[in-house]
Parts: sequence; structure tokens; C-alpha cells
Amino acid sequence: MESERSAEWKALKIGDLTAAIPVIQGGMGVGISLHGLAGAVAAEGGIGIISTAQIGFREEGFHEDPIGTNLKAIATELKKARELAPTGIIGVNIMVATRGYEDYVRAAVQAGADLIISGAGLPMNLPALTEGSRTKIAPIVSGRKAAEVIFKYWTKKFDRLPDLVVIEGPKAGGHLGFSTEELERYLSGELDYDEEIGRIIAFVKERAKERQTQIPVVVAGGIYTREDAGHMMALGADGVQMATRFVTTYECDAPDAYKQAYIRAEESDITLVKSPVGMPGRAIRNAFLDRTKEGQIPHGKCHLCVSTCKPAETPYCITEALVNAAEGRVEDALLFAGSNAYRAKELEHVRDIMREFA
Repeated sequence: MESERSAEWKALKIGDLTAAIPVIQGGMGVGISLHGLAGAVAAEGGIGIISTAQIGFREEGFHEDPIGTNLKAIATELKKARELAPTGIIGVNIMVATRGYEDYVRAAVQAGADLIISGAGLPMNLPALTEGSRTKIAPIVSGRKAAEVIFKYWTKKFDRLPDLVVIEGPKAGGHLGFSTEELERYLSGELDYDEEIGRIIAFVKERAKERQTQIPVVVAGGIYTREDAGHMMALGADGVQMATRFVTTYECDAPDAYKQAYIRAEESDITLVKSPVGMPGRAIRNAFLDRTKEGQIPHGKCHLCVSTCKPAETPYCITEALVNAAEGRVEDALLFAGSNAYRAKELEHVRDIMREFA
């Protein structure tokens, strides 16, 4: 049994980076995964990820210059995370849909991020933005077709491949890389997402072999326990990415009210939502979501979060809704969560979670 366990759980190697525990902590935007959580995960042998989505919302000047403030905050948060995990692996999650995406990537590289994970769109020019740096790059894909497009373009345009691929499935939290119809077919069991995972992994490994290199694949979405992770390893994954499990930790940067919303949630409270930025998502049902069904919720000045948002037409401001969540006003907030959020029953320490996956 012990030999099987050792064979199943190899260290996660991404080029010259090695995470002793093959767990990446998923990025959670607007104040949920900042230096506190990322540093704690990295210190325990995993990979900690800071989300750059409105990362500077607590900083002076944010309302006047949100993008400029966010860019400065990237360096601040990475520095603080390094102080918690001097030898750990710390990266950032940057959504392709972010306004000023290129500047965010450059800021992360300049600040010394070990890894950039990028989804919410296809990161077609990520290699050019990180060229000459030691920062590893990883696209998020939800289907083999997206992986094929990225690999083909990166090979032709930049003569390089990803350092890591993250597959994000239909059970993830926050914004999802599927149409509503696709989600319904996967979640109903009409389509088997395990089969798509297998197709993506086979494609990535085939391309890596052609280039005589190694490209690890990590699977995200619906992973809460070691058993969940083991299932993904059996499909051929080299590691897993988890976000929801880490929300209800003492070290998570979210306020206690946010964590308690997870702990109180029942399975029936976890619901799919239509985000004002044009993507389906998953969140915890609350008074705020009920109000969104009644008509447009008035909002203030645009905070330049994502390029797909049309401020004059949006049913509510997603930045305001997520800032409310990060500041503990949970009944006036969008509470993004994965499909397993209801499984949280109490607060726990990052160290204990990481020991479970060691």
C-alpha cells in the first residue's frame, strides 16, 4: 500500500521548479487568495497562487486609478508571500479578460513570480510577455480544442510550449470556461468530463514527447479530498489545483464572514449564475443573488476590471459585489464557490490540508 501511495504522489516538476506536494492552490479574485494563503501553501510544499483580480482594492488610490494601484499591489503581495515562504513556489493567476492584461503580466514578471496561470480567455501572447524571464507560464483550458489552438499558435509564433497546463472542469468555482448548455450536459452526466480530461492529457503528452520535453498537467474543479485528487491522478494528471478547500482555512485572506458562508451552505445553496462579464459562474445563493433577478442593481464608477463588461448595461458591478464579499458584507456580495463548498464544516489549517495530500 505504501509503495502504491508513493508511486501515486510524485513531486510536481515544472521545469526547474519542484513542489514536494503536487497541489496548486487556485487563484481566487478580489481579496480571497492574496499573500496570506499563497504564502502558507507554498511554505508547506505546494504552490501558492495570488489572484491579481482587483488585487489593490484595499490600497489608497484604487478608486481613482484601479489599474495602476493593482499593478503596484502585485509586487507588494508577492513580496509579503515570499516572506512567509522564502523557498516556496509562488505564482499569480491573471485573467486574460483583465483590462490591461499585458501590463499585469509584465508586473508579475518584474516582481519575480515563479509561475503565471492564465485563463478566462486564451493567453495567446503570454510567451512574448514573459520572454527572457524565469517565470513559468500555464494556460487554463477546459477542452482539448482550446489546448490545440494554444499549442499550435505558441509553436508557430514563439517556438515554445507551455511549462504547465491546467485543466479546469465544470465543478470549479467562479467563472467557468463552458457555455451554460455544456455545463448542464456535463453536470447531468450526459457527457463524461473524465473523457475530456483524458483527451487533453493525451494531447499534451504527445506534443511534449515530440519536443522531447515534459509538460505536467494539473486538473482543477471539484477536488476537495485526497480521494478526489487520486481519481485525477488515475486519469493521468501530474497534480491537482484546489481553491474551495482552502477558503475555510485560518490562513485564507477572506474575512471570517465569507468563510462562515461556506460552512453554513447546504448543497442546494451552490448554484450556477450568469456573471455580468458574460461568463457562467458558480456561487452560493444569498440575498444578493435574489436581488439580481429583480432588475439592475445600481452601481458606482467603473473600476476597469475586465474587458468584456459593459458598465452601462451590466446588471450589477462585479467588482463591487466581490469587494463586498472580501470585506465581509456577505448578503450584498457575490460569493463565488466551487461545487464542494457545502462540504466545509469548520475552519482548518493549511498545514493539515497539505499533510492530507502529502
